[in-house]
Amino acid sequence: LEETCVNPTFITEHPQVMSPLAKWHRSEKGLTERFELFVMKKEVCNAYTELNDPAVQRSRFEQQAKDKASGDDEAMYLDENFCTALEYGLPPTGGWGLGVDRLTMFLTDSNNIKEVLFFPAMKPDDNKPKEAEAES
Repeated sequence: LEETCVNPTFITEHPQVMSPLAKWHRSEKGLTERFELFVMKKEVCNAYTELNDPAVQRSRFEQQAKDKASGDDEAMYLDENFCTALEYGLPPTGGWGLGVDRLTMFLTDSNNIKEVLFFPAMKPDDNKPKEAEAES
């Protein structure tokens, strides 16, 4: 779907299975209150209403942990500290993220996020010159 988003496009109402931290949709069962903004086939922004029900969050984390154990690399682990914090109370909250690195990718027409990382220490090791690998 992202490959078709050349013009600025909002993808909304993601499935719950894809959004373990997002609150369920108010009127559509199985969906969440989430959107992503794509421009020129690249994700620029991600936003959602944060899930603040500790029982539902723990249940989603448990399912994600099972998925991770079954080999799903994108699944999350059970974050017990986060669930405990939710039990103390979290007011209705929304999250909105615009990655400067992703915006820079868009503005510089870069295809790989590694091309725009500012801090060399944060770049993956596969960018090291061959002679540096031989020394280590």
